[in-house]
Amino acid sequence: MTTTYPPKTTWQDRLGDLWEAARLPAMALATGLIAGPLISNAMGWQVTRSTAERQSHTSAVHQQALVCAAMARVDTPETADLSWSARRELGDKFAVMPGRTLAEPDVASACTDLLGKA
Repeated sequence: MTTTYPPKTTWQDRLGDLWEAARLPAMALATGLIAGPLISNAMGWQVTRSTAERQSHTSAVHQQALVCAAMARVDTPETADLSWSARRELGDKFAVMPGRTLAEPDVASACTDLLGKA
């Protein structure tokens, strides 16, 4: 009576079998990790740093322009009747925020625009 034993498997054979079993999920994972951020960015689901900075700057300028326009209207009522250059001078004068020596150009421009509205 002869007994047959299964042939010995090497670590390379076992690793090859493991890779065959895990290859499809590994490829799907790699594809998802590469394509996921590209797709979500294209759909607008991500906020980039530059977009966040631009929105933050716009919001800060608008708030400062509102303060500037309110101070200018206290100093000079009926600013909508003034010429553009007079409104610009008022905007430059009151756009200087506390702690600064010069007005930020964006704030002065936005303040001038607000002063032109009734």
